[in-house]
Amino acid sequence: MSTPAPDPDRQPLVTSDPERMRALAHPLRLRILTLLDDEREVTATRCAEVTGESVASCSFHLRMLAKYGFVEAAERRGKERPWRAVGQGRQTRFDPDVPGSLPAAGAVAALMLDQEVARVRGWLARAASDAPEWLLASTLTTASFWATRDELADLAREVEALTDRFAGRWDDPSLRPAGSRPARLLGVVNADLPADPVVGGADGAHAAGRDDVRPAAGGAR
Repeated sequence: MSTPAPDPDRQPLVTSDPERMRALAHPLRLRILTLLDDEREVTATRCAEVTGESVASCSFHLRMLAKYGFVEAAERRGKERPWRAVGQGRQTRFDPDVPGSLPAAGAVAALMLDQEVARVRGWLARAASDAPEWLLASTLTTASFWATRDELADLAREVEALTDRFAGRWDDPSLRPAGSRPARLLGVVNADLPADPVVGGADGAHAAGRDDVRPAAGGAR
């Protein structure tokens, strides 16, 4: 099967529509979209192979994703009916001017977090089978600090842009350096709620605290 040519003009799909976001908040639909992001075009049969769900179930959820504008039919290949994602990734955003957008976006975020945590746990469980140099190149990091709203917003944008340097490599194998492997980044930037306790107490003893975990040096080995 030939790989479709990459489209450099594709942009992320952005939505604050509560109905669309609620349609996205389903574990299998998120897994299907992740598979589409990785493989660009998939059939219901391929989705079933990867997810372990039935072809009928995958076909139904692909149609639902199409109904709400997240996927679209790709060019048919004989009897196969492939699908592709609409846009280059997705951004589901809370909009204070759109009633219901906060719980809808939160539901999608919670499911994404659950799936990413499961992925990281799986990686840790299999870490002993990987080469030490790859483990030493990986990290699990947390940090606590004080910041203004504008500083936090700037940091969030910087985190979102961290992987821009690798743009195009997923779609175009010719851009991948020799020895490269698929990699993942999970990033969360958030302020504590005003009622939350301050870590480190009133003196801010841990205001600039940071924890870095490299599996090769820890229990995952």
